[in-house]
Amino acid sequence: MLVTNRRRSKEVPRRGAVCHICRPSDDALCRAGCARRVALEARFDGGRLTSDGGLPWLGEAEATLGLCAAFGALVPEWRRGPVRPPLEALVRQRVFQIACGYEDQDDADTLRTDPLLKLVCGRLPESGADLASQPTFSRLENAPNGPACYRLARALLAVYLQERERTGIPRRILLDVDGTDDPTHGHQEGTAYHGYYRQHMYHPLLVFDGETDHLLTAVLRPGNAHESAGRWPSCGGSSTRYASAGRACGSNCGRTVASPSPRSMTTATRKASPTRSA
Repeated sequence: MLVTNRRRSKEVPRRGAVCHICRPSDDALCRAGCARRVALEARFDGGRLTSDGGLPWLGEAEATLGLCAAFGALVPEWRRGPVRPPLEALVRQRVFQIACGYEDQDDADTLRTDPLLKLVCGRLPESGADLASQPTFSRLENAPNGPACYRLARALLAVYLQERERTGIPRRILLDVDGTDDPTHGHQEGTAYHGYYRQHMYHPLLVFDGETDHLLTAVLRPGNAHESAGRWPSCGGSSTRYASAGRACGSNCGRTVASPSPRSMTTATRKASPTRSA
């Protein structure tokens, strides 16, 4: 278990008593988004507890990517009241909760007081105000309209390009396109029964870089959508946006599916067939 320490102790802990995770010389937590430097200790005598000890390192990785900042700048503002936490902070809280396995919005009602989650969202663990609750995230996720979703997809692609080109512009990009099941348990808009998965679900389409496993884009589809639905626009759109950004490289579009569509089989057959001479 991890607990936050109010005092900046400079004493060296006794062997087996306290394990300092963040020494005074470390700046990982500051780069992870905390309001000011706070020492962390691993203890076994209670206090402010958290079971998600990897959050500081997750926050550091996100600070390097800048994904939450990019998304927060593109989410439409829907609030009218005087209390408006930064949209980036709301996005960070939601992203970190999902990354820790708390995908349900209701989990925010409990986790909003978690000391490490507050820390990586820019608030002090004990004296800082609590984080957002479930109703705020319900409004947050319903705020983006069609154009906003498109801009968010462009932002995700920009983050991918930033990371992919750290070692130079690649000569080839392998696009790995695959669908996945997202079970639903109510009457959400777009949910439907899928015969193969035998459940009510959404059927999102994900596009990855097949060599680096970076996520390029995600397309939310109804639960009864075919495995290949939207595959060609997703691949073509990613390639077009890459070329429009001044990059020039070859791209291959691969997929891992159990039931390919007739169109994809026809295209694969044409590419595999030898060229006939006149």
